[in-house]
Amino acid sequence: MIPSPENTADFIKYKRQSLGLTQKEFAELLGLKDTSERTISGWERGEHSPTKAKFKEIETINVSVPFRKTGKTTFDFIDLFAGIGGMRLPFQELGGKCVFTSEWDKFAKKTYAANYGELPFGDISKIPSEQIPNHDVLLAGFPCQAFSQAGLKRGFADTRGTMFFEIQRILSAKRPKAFLLENVKQLKGHDKGRTLETILSILRGENAPKIPDNIQISDEARQSLQARLNYAVDFRVLKASDFGVPQGRERVYIIGFDRSQLGDQSLDNVLSDIFEELCSRKSVTRLGDIMEKHAEVDSKYTISDKLLSGHKRRLEEHKNKGNGFGFSLFNEDSPYCNTISARYYKDGSEILLSQEKLGKNPRKLTPRECARIQGFPENFIVSAVSDVQIYKQFGNSVAVPVVREIAKKIVRTIS
Repeated sequence: MIPSPENTADFIKYKRQSLGLTQKEFAELLGLKDTSERTISGWERGEHSPTKAKFKEIETINVSVPFRKTGKTTFDFIDLFAGIGGMRLPFQELGGKCVFTSEWDKFAKKTYAANYGELPFGDISKIPSEQIPNHDVLLAGFPCQAFSQAGLKRGFADTRGTMFFEIQRILSAKRPKAFLLENVKQLKGHDKGRTLETILSILRGENAPKIPDNIQISDEARQSLQARLNYAVDFRVLKASDFGVPQGRERVYIIGFDRSQLGDQSLDNVLSDIFEELCSRKSVTRLGDIMEKHAEVDSKYTISDKLLSGHKRRLEEHKNKGNGFGFSLFNEDSPYCNTISARYYKDGSEILLSQEKLGKNPRKLTPRECARIQGFPENFIVSAVSDVQIYKQFGNSVAVPVVREIAKKIVRTIS
């Protein structure tokens, strides 16, 4: 029986236990200080009560946890730079057990906990490899801002770019059978291809590169570069719309298999076959298939006259300069929309939906529509955080159907 909110102590305990969190994790989820594990304990014993605002926050927590893993599992994996768990979901569907998760953003952690009943650990650079469980597959959509078109493209000179070396030192210490890495398309051409070549070289164990002292990486990561990884590795750029979702999202996917565990001779051919299958996929998509009915969408998603005027002015300015920048307008019959970015919450300029038939200004995607163009299931919880935060999270996430097809091939190979 669900305790009544009037029974504060039991209600708080019910919420926490339903999520499957410890008192310390529940305190972190609520944004309380490090010492507030005792606060949660006191609330649950009825010694004192949360403020009205904090209790209201507790009341709004959804405890359905739609993707809590249950039943038999056949392999273990870890989820690094996890975001909201877009890479986790397909591997879990295929019988995988997630034994470790890391994500530093506190808002992404809330969405992750709401959907999986687990609160990710924090900054991976501060977690020694010895504290990470052994696993069969490593997943990592490592930070892309250092290589992205919207960022400064500073690569390894950017602290976010050095996060790759945290992946490398965990691979060196734990030797999983396989890994899947994801990053922006621009990684392929960054520094005339040298950045990606360095990454591939490290993963293959061909040559341990000299990492300049001014590039900040952990001591463990720098030392582990001397250990040759010896993975069979390949990559391709794959487009989300080829996998059934109406979004033109292109991303680099890097797959690796451990030669020492899976055999050296055929793995390069296996990788070639995997990517040949993936690249041969084509889908016919239509944006209207994932759109909510305009008349039923909250008016807050319709942009103002002022914002629309600004979009039109900037579009004209860019046209006069001879470039193609500006806002992008789509409708039900558009085959797919642009790539949603982490900045979508600002003005929605990359994806606006026409409401001309209703005589209204264009509108932004709703959070549910964002989930759909990324291929998340309908029961994925999108309300654990504000619209601003969920837009950022979907902009930083992965296209689930792409990962699902890759996951099938990885699991088949390691089995």
